[in-house]
Amino acid sequence: MGKVRRGGYVFLTWVGDHSPRHVHVYRDGVLVVKWDLEHDIEMAGTITARIRRLIAELREEGKL
Repeated sequence: MGKVRRGGYVFLTWVGDHSPRHVHVYRDGVLVVKWDLEHDIEMAGTITARIRRLIAELREEGKL
């Protein structure tokens, strides 16, 4: 499992989780969005521009 805290959000990924590769984004313990990293689309919830930017940063850093 990968867990990263950034910008007031918690980004979680699990090794060996089902396809497509995705990240769960939580704020205050509540799921905000489940984001498909392979196709860049929402699987659940709603993404904001801020979360998109944070995901892009984490990808560039190799954390997602």
